[in-house]
Amino acid sequence: MSSVFPVVKNFARGDDTAIIMPDAHILGIETSCDETGAAVVRSGQRILSNVVASQIATHQPYGGVVPELASREHLRAIVPVVRRALSEAGQTYASVDAIAVTQGPGLAGALLVGISYAKALAFALEKPLIVVNHLEGHIHAVLLEQRQSGDADLHFPVLALVVSGGHTHLYLAQVHENLWTYRNIGHTRDDAAGEAFDKVAKLLGLGYPGGPIIDGLAPHGDPHAVKFQIAQIKHPDRRDQKQGDHVQGDHRQLPAADGPHFDFSYSGIKTAVLRYVETQNMKAAIEDRRRALGGMEKDKPALEDILRLCDRQTLNLVASFQRSMVNDLVMKTLAAAREYEVRTLFVSGGVAANRELRTTFEREAGMQGLPVFFPSRALSTDNAAMIAAAAFPKFLRGEFVAMDFCAEAGMALR
Repeated sequence: MSSVFPVVKNFARGDDTAIIMPDAHILGIETSCDETGAAVVRSGQRILSNVVASQIATHQPYGGVVPELASREHLRAIVPVVRRALSEAGQTYASVDAIAVTQGPGLAGALLVGISYAKALAFALEKPLIVVNHLEGHIHAVLLEQRQSGDADLHFPVLALVVSGGHTHLYLAQVHENLWTYRNIGHTRDDAAGEAFDKVAKLLGLGYPGGPIIDGLAPHGDPHAVKFQIAQIKHPDRRDQKQGDHVQGDHRQLPAADGPHFDFSYSGIKTAVLRYVETQNMKAAIEDRRRALGGMEKDKPALEDILRLCDRQTLNLVASFQRSMVNDLVMKTLAAAREYEVRTLFVSGGVAANRELRTTFEREAGMQGLPVFFPSRALSTDNAAMIAAAAFPKFLRGEFVAMDFCAEAGMALR
């Protein structure tokens, strides 16, 4: 292991106390869903490489991720992606200090590809192996870039909104001597926010993935043209069958701790969009658009191609849908921030790349005097740099795993 020990600011305390950190190079591996990622991060604060092999072209014809296809694509990509990450970082298999891999949550088959490869590497190279929760990775994507920028002066408690295609969670985060702990104070009862974006885009014949497409089309429509009402959660989660149940993905969480919960529900707005399409006789235009986009020779039609095939009614519907989603995410998150008197806000995950979401959070949080931090768009979506960064505090604590651990598709974050 390297003997160089850089001095970094104590971000946990928010003061100028200098602490010594070992100069560790961690190879991160991420295969939780439909992107194969590998990265090398030094000491949890400097990205030396970050390689992602996307599967969008594979899943695009189906309008969503097909688990079996995702696993097969990970098998094809994992070796060349890891090799490229090491090469770009100027590292070798032998020179990295530890290997980190996503254990969950995610698609079981996809997770197993990354885990099996990480186990093989760790065994053959006699390197320590660290497992990381995918959701914690998204939170550490924000921390990673704060450390890179030198702005590590964070105030706790932190409220983290993790919002993506598979997850919509609110966590209160604390840290003490490199031990991060999380308390879940909110999750979606049905569709995650990113899932709702993808389903609405598919319903309107706009293509996949839906989030970036809707984000690009929304500025061309009137966000007040169609009135949507997001469901207000007032009843216990029927999916939580009994005390102590651990939950699959967003739908099954740990039993609620003392204090209010701020849950989300997005299946209703998806149904409302469907009803609007039916009552406004939009189906014929949608089918024409779907055929036109499907007939294009390009693997992925440009936004201009999709925009040209959208009439004013469709653009207004898209803009109104996005405005309602963004307002619900922002207002509930800020209500939770007031209730728990948090001092810093993180917003991460694939949906955090949405421009209207960022702008609205910055404006509304700024009015409350609450600093809000986002990862860059490159680190908002699934990537391995966030996994390597989240592994560094575990590396400092010597929190390594034996080879008998398994993938946890419904892994909870504590």
